[in-house]
Amino acid sequence: MGLIIRSSAIHAAGCYTTTAIRKGDRVAEYTGRRLSKAEADARYEDSPITYLFGLGDGSIVIDGHCTAMFINHSCNANCETSEVDDRIWITAIKNISPGDEITYDYCLYDGGDDKAICNCGAKTCCGSMYSKEEIKRRKDAARKALIKKPGKRKTDKKKKTLRA
Repeated sequence: MGLIIRSSAIHAAGCYTTTAIRKGDRVAEYTGRRLSKAEADARYEDSPITYLFGLGDGSIVIDGHCTAMFINHSCNANCETSEVDDRIWITAIKNISPGDEITYDYCLYDGGDDKAICNCGAKTCCGSMYSKEEIKRRKDAARKALIKKPGKRKTDKKKKTLRA
């Protein structure tokens, strides 16, 4: 199987196949130095782009330095990731034609205030690279923050209307 890196409409550079890939085939392994989450956070604190992949509970991450680090997110992905014996494999979930960009759903779970906006362009795009669970958690947290915030309401003396 041949993989190449070239410009992508999704994000800067992407990973493409030069040969057909069958559903179920392993496409790539996500490799790189393993860091604690705290070490990775400190190392990349001011970096707008990282290639980190969380292992297990997320306390250890892989600092990607491999072809797989160029695989972009898509809400209509052609691959998925799996963790087997502390290794991350990218596997085709559908047949992929030569020339197609390799993608998987990032299912992000840690990004602070980053909105992680999705640029995949899929008809089924949810607008975010976060996992469905993380999107729900963030919406719930935002909703709770609004409820807990005692908004000071000021009265406009001339019109007697309320402003939040």
